[in-house]
Amino acid sequence: MAKWLNNPEFITFEVKKGVAYITLNRPEKRNALSQGLLKELGDALQEADDLKNVHCAVLAGAGKDFCAGYDLAAGGGYAPTTHNPDDYRGNTSFDDDLWSLRQRGGVRMQFFDMFKPVIAKVHGNCLAGGTDIALMCDIVIAANDAKIGFPATRALGSPANHMWLYHCGPQWAKRLLFTGDSIRGKDAAKIGLVQKAVSKEKLDAEVDLLAGRITSVQPDLLAAHKRIVNEGLELMGARTLQRIAGENDARAHLSSAFKGFFDNVKEMGLKEALKRRDAPFGDGEASIDEQV
Repeated sequence: MAKWLNNPEFITFEVKKGVAYITLNRPEKRNALSQGLLKELGDALQEADDLKNVHCAVLAGAGKDFCAGYDLAAGGGYAPTTHNPDDYRGNTSFDDDLWSLRQRGGVRMQFFDMFKPVIAKVHGNCLAGGTDIALMCDIVIAANDAKIGFPATRALGSPANHMWLYHCGPQWAKRLLFTGDSIRGKDAAKIGLVQKAVSKEKLDAEVDLLAGRITSVQPDLLAAHKRIVNEGLELMGARTLQRIAGENDARAHLSSAFKGFFDNVKEMGLKEALKRRDAPFGDGEASIDEQV
């Protein structure tokens, strides 16, 4: 029996040859992040970090996508409650919103804080909340045609996890966040947003090869290597920026665009509201090549 993770409903967990394979398993929902999935993901990371026979972990998504974002239809990753809403925090004030964002952010920081390395294997859509977890992994390997971005910045706030700056620098971080445009895996590798991109047919083999090389090193040495790099990131403000990013997201939720989007959801449904939000952006993709 597992110590931290038992009978998961929304993920799969398997250890093979020193590698913990953690797979988001809501393919019918494009692996959208619900509160239940986030809870199980946190437990799986704890399990992988605690197991002596695990040297590293691989995070992937079942079906056509890595992760299409937070499950807005199920509360956007916020915990549902059956208690009297007058007794507990909601999202009616800046402080309540920030408190909720902090609660949700614990799982994201587990990727950063756990001792074992984590490789994100990205295919299909890796959008919004999907980038929140992928970009917190130690290495991101993507399919050439993977679609990576945060279209929610067009109306729904600013990423509460902000590793964009550290991966691809200020200009590309601004370019992607200002527009909510996505970038394909092959271009994401060229700007440093992901470490490498390969054809989708070779993605599994590429990640397994890297994971196998990592497992040739003892976990205590891997932990030392990971921690010194992450401590360097902390000296560059990475951990503080994650806290500030949550406050910035709560601030962005005060925009008229945020309220307008959810007014549209009530009026026309989520699918049509998303279409209206994204219509001005065409195919919604950024390119590193000439576009005119």
